[in-house]
Amino acid sequence: MTNPILAQAKQRGATLPYAGAVTPLEAFQLIQSDTSVQLVDVRTDAERDWVGQVQINPAQLHAVQWNLYPTRSNPDFLQQLGQIADKNTVLLFLCRSGVRSKAAAQLATEHGYANCYDILNGFEGDRDQNGHRKNTNGWCFDQLPWRGA
Repeated sequence: MTNPILAQAKQRGATLPYAGAVTPLEAFQLIQSDTSVQLVDVRTDAERDWVGQVQINPAQLHAVQWNLYPTRSNPDFLQQLGQIADKNTVLLFLCRSGVRSKAAAQLATEHGYANCYDILNGFEGDRDQNGHRKNTNGWCFDQLPWRGA
């Protein structure tokens, strides 16, 4: 039986180079309903330490930095991803606003991971009219579980 959230995510992402895209609320619902679903936070350690962290079942939450602070790409990204998931695991990629998570989902898909989904708008979401995040969309805006630095 196909999960209706994943079916919608695949439809939403029909033209994407990975399986699809979920909203933060859909991601949380997937995590709550299926303990095999894994959230991969691709933000830097500094971002998680200074901005905040997702609070879900620790067995389903993984930090695999896309970039190493301050600006260097993580050369071990795929190796680290391989340590937390097999190629059929449903992987939900999260970053600050949804840019790095798209790139991570695409790279993982290109390397044989079959179920990679971007979490739209990321942890902090888009900037508002004053340039501040967490006020328009994203994990924090949707009041999903997180803790500040």
